[in-house]
Amino acid sequence: MQHVLFDTFDSTWRPNISESAALAYVQENRPAAYIGSRGLLFWVVQVGSEIAGFVDWDGDFINALHVRSAHARQGVGRRLMDHAEAEIAHAGFSSVRLETDTFNVRSQAFYAARGYLEEGRYPDQEWASGLTTLLLVKRFA
Repeated sequence: MQHVLFDTFDSTWRPNISESAALAYVQENRPAAYIGSRGLLFWVVQVGSEIAGFVDWDGDFINALHVRSAHARQGVGRRLMDHAEAEIAHAGFSSVRLETDTFNVRSQAFYAARGYLEEGRYPDQEWASGLTTLLLVKRFA
């Protein structure tokens, strides 16, 4: 699954963060640490023998949605989010929350089409690159 995280890092975050933040991500092998702590909780979509993407959530908060660029716009993200949202609703939560960055207009459009609304903005703490994080929330009917 590290290849999925490195793929989405290269295509989404690397062009928008500082060189020092990108170097730290690679040198510290943050994907390995993330997978080591949460990987058994991921819900995965596989296409053939390849992991095309995964979603990770805890309670009502979606920690991550990653789809390999080779599988973008093929319904992988939709299937992953459908599953995560259904499980979160089934657990009794009245809404689901997640974060994205202001530069990531593609993810914002994806989430807006799914009914997510912005409920907050704050400085991004993860990348130390002067980015702004958006808190998006979708309320269940």
